[in-house]
Amino acid sequence: MKAQFKYAFRAGMSPRVIVFAIIFVMNLAFLIPQLFGILPPAAQITAVSLSGTAIAVMAVFNFVGDTSIIRRMFNPPGAVFYALTPAPRRNSLIASLVSMLTMDFITMIITISGTIFLSLGLGSYYSGISVTDMLNFAIIEPWFVFGTGALIITTYLLIVMVIVFCKAVRRSLFYTVPAGGLLTFLLGVGIFYMTTVSTLLLAPFGVVTRYSVFFTVTVGNLGISMYALLMLIISAILFILTSRLMERKINI
Repeated sequence: MKAQFKYAFRAGMSPRVIVFAIIFVMNLAFLIPQLFGILPPAAQITAVSLSGTAIAVMAVFNFVGDTSIIRRMFNPPGAVFYALTPAPRRNSLIASLVSMLTMDFITMIITISGTIFLSLGLGSYYSGISVTDMLNFAIIEPWFVFGTGALIITTYLLIVMVIVFCKAVRRSLFYTVPAGGLLTFLLGVGIFYMTTVSTLLLAPFGVVTRYSVFFTVTVGNLGISMYALLMLIISAILFILTSRLMERKINI
């Protein structure tokens, strides 16, 4: 299991780590003089603009890194070693998923935090309100923060699991089927639609709104946690199905 984590992290690091290091140093180079009040207003505006753009850049390279990890699972030569590993496929799948989520969330949290603090510093300069007072004003109920954070993580996990599951289906059940790529795409769309329909289970926690064939449930703080739990359950089902497919036969 330890080796699986090592190889999964290694597959998804480059060039993600290099880009993250550049963005981190850039944000730090602006934050330090801003904290000491020696960063001119024009430079602060430039810093916020560059830092905001860096969020999109980091997201793109996180996608590239995640794609490298997924390709390693299903494409040679990495898939050959992945398949020959004397361990259950679920262990390798867990290592890949944890690696993706860990690197994605650490890089994005730090990158977004840099933009937030630079923006607060800029706002403080023009409003005359200290950054500390701004943070105190923005404090949100802890239960809401916990529920929202859990929902973001589980929704992201669900999206990744749908992609990995569809990839496993394409490499196994649909490998020799005509128009297998189209069928795989339709399967992914169908899973996302069924996820939307499944939110009706949360109707007791909120208000249901229908948009043609789609549904949304507007919920309160408790409902947000229920949303996260629902996404986690669906992700767990997809995880079990994916690991079963990978245990059978994956065409490399």
